[in-house]
Amino acid sequence: MKQGSILINLPISSNATPLVIPTSQIQFLHATNTFINYNNNIINHPYKSSSRFIHHKHKYNTTTMVEQQIVDQTNGSVEQIVTSNNNASVERKPRILCLHGFRTSGKIFETQTKKWPETVLEKVEFIFPDAPFPCNGKSEVEGIFDPPYYEWFQFNKEFTDYENLDKCLEYIEELMIKQAPIDGLAGFSQGAILSAALPGLQAKGLALTKVPKIKCLIIVSGAKLKNETWAEKAYSSPIQCPSLHFLGDADFLKPFGTELLKSAEDAVVIRHPKGHTIPRLDEVGLETMLKFIDRIQKIVSKKDDDVDKVVTV
Repeated sequence: MKQGSILINLPISSNATPLVIPTSQIQFLHATNTFINYNNNIINHPYKSSSRFIHHKHKYNTTTMVEQQIVDQTNGSVEQIVTSNNNASVERKPRILCLHGFRTSGKIFETQTKKWPETVLEKVEFIFPDAPFPCNGKSEVEGIFDPPYYEWFQFNKEFTDYENLDKCLEYIEELMIKQAPIDGLAGFSQGAILSAALPGLQAKGLALTKVPKIKCLIIVSGAKLKNETWAEKAYSSPIQCPSLHFLGDADFLKPFGTELLKSAEDAVVIRHPKGHTIPRLDEVGLETMLKFIDRIQKIVSKKDDDVDKVVTV
């Protein structure tokens, strides 16, 4: 077996062939089920329905010692999986799924965040997907950013009636599985509203049931869902994960973002004089954001260490 690879004997059947997978291409998801991500193919792990399953830290590369156990439920035997003989450990960056604004795109959101200094961007791995639905009307960024434009869900003028929100939540879960590991969410405008609602929906088992618990939020120009049914589901208990909120003095959503803060149990705020935009960071804002990211880095590293073992549930 090549150095930097992992041998897995999968007892799917008596004729199962062992898989030899480069460690850089494996991700074990700490979720309801355990998966193996191999060349972007999601494979259900054979122990998904048993009382034992595997978790592993997301620190894979060819210089990392990976040692794990698989418990054979048939006869109770334990198979060892050992790879590289180099015991160096590499700390990964937090991975944040970024949900763009209404009728924009992932590419546009990525461009907007480039206002932030490299000292911020180098500490986090931001992933910028497009929303599932093509723009169904005029985009406010036409003439500023090139199309195509997308939207996460549709809503009425009062923002109390939504279309395709269920499909949107399923789509985000699929993104989190495909891009795993995802530690947290960042959002702007419609994407921020979604991001802030998801921890509560996940806690109630109404969304993101197949992925790990959201560990952090970055909310830029956020607000709450106004539909009473959805609001009850999303905010009946506080947002418990650490959250960073941007509030602009000239932003039409500022009162609603301030109201959202009341539902955030562990919130930090960056205030700025601008409107409905992703702002540049002044000295105070930069210090606040770097401290927040450092805290998330510690949470991610601790979580990875905690799951670096076989557990019984």
